[in-house]
Amino acid sequence: MDFLEKTFKLKQHGTDVSTEITAGITTFITMVYILAVNPNILSASGMDSGSVLTATAVASAIACFCMAAFSNKPFALSAGLGLNAYFAYTVCVGMGYSWTYALTAVFVEGVIFIVLSLTNVREAIFNAIPKNLKIAVSVGIGFFITFIGVQNAGVIVDGATLVELFGFNASLSNGTFSNAGISAILALIGVLIIAGLLIKGVKGYMLYGILLTWLLGMLCQLVGLYVPNPDLGYYSVIPTSIISAPASMAPTMFKMDFATAFSHLLEFVVVVFAFLFVDIFDTLGTVIGCASKADMLDEDGKVEGIRGILLADAVGTVVGSLLGTSPITTFVESSSGISEGGRTGLTSIVTGFLFLVALFLTPLFLTIPSFATAPALIVVGFLMMQQVTKIDWTSDFTEAIPCFCCITMMGFAYSISDGISFGIISYTILKLITGKTEDLNPLMYILSVLFILKYFLI
Repeated sequence: MDFLEKTFKLKQHGTDVSTEITAGITTFITMVYILAVNPNILSASGMDSGSVLTATAVASAIACFCMAAFSNKPFALSAGLGLNAYFAYTVCVGMGYSWTYALTAVFVEGVIFIVLSLTNVREAIFNAIPKNLKIAVSVGIGFFITFIGVQNAGVIVDGATLVELFGFNASLSNGTFSNAGISAILALIGVLIIAGLLIKGVKGYMLYGILLTWLLGMLCQLVGLYVPNPDLGYYSVIPTSIISAPASMAPTMFKMDFATAFSHLLEFVVVVFAFLFVDIFDTLGTVIGCASKADMLDEDGKVEGIRGILLADAVGTVVGSLLGTSPITTFVESSSGISEGGRTGLTSIVTGFLFLVALFLTPLFLTIPSFATAPALIVVGFLMMQQVTKIDWTSDFTEAIPCFCCITMMGFAYSISDGISFGIISYTILKLITGKTEDLNPLMYILSVLFILKYFLI
């Protein structure tokens, strides 16, 4: 214990070993879905799904350990959603390039990331974003993660109005709900369980809520209310096996294609820039949001040790590309562990360790249903959106309107980076047309121009 105290400065950060372990477990459980989702997405590019799963777990663990070593912060990392879809569906399926070409682009992007992190470019970008916008990013992520949660829960579904409430009445047949209906109901019950434990001040409320909701799902399956149907995407929530050997990474490890990259250099630069752009601002947004939630922002809106945070992210991306997976980035689900009290790198160590354990317990972890983890995301969204009160909505509209743009676009565009883009562009333009240029950091002009060019050229 003394070693952990000395290494992570637990008392200084107002935490203890048990709190950090609980936070690490909670973070892992809310993001373990990536081990199922990432192989599924990247397999569309022709990659071996088993190899991708192993590469994702190992790269995630290494990145989490780097986060603890470089910054002592409670952030967890894994293969970024959105980035993996761009990898598979745009670069490989859409543009027709091989997955080895795409991995080469990810590797180059990661190396550029490391250079930008070591030369303070990414830190300068982070510090250039105004404090109010940083608060808005945190609130926007709360909106975004809530949206993800209600979708994962099946409570909000596709509809004629783009999104709509799940039809509970329509899912009733002979007095029994369909699997979709039961899943949605269990998720809503899970929200109430976690909320009740939060109100009662139960330590570990998020983890307990996930496990209790999962247990309710098992009971529903045992009594026949929930009937597994893999063809429709409804899998058994009761583990049938626990231990399995991890798949080899040989099919994807060190598979680079620099020859094709150099022969199609212009297209390659565009692909690398797209990866770079989304990764930078997804990471910055997540760090801002999670740091704000954990009260890690100082009065100027800066985070101590930001360089180490960004460097861990960059190293994770390089390692991931070498092992055979899409860009590794800081996960917004880190906020679930932070909500449990995680404040140091020990939380990241625990999460990273569990990614390695998951290699041998894949059947168990992949059995955790989305209706059990979705409630945690919804409650975390509530906790993050509380910071909206820190924004002054009335005295200066040149500050308030960009915050509004940032928050709403993050959820409606389903993208952290797009929310930041709209926030920065509107902030810069409104300050310019009202003559309040003294509020603008020079980097804000550059970022605004790059964002605008990105929307019209990429």
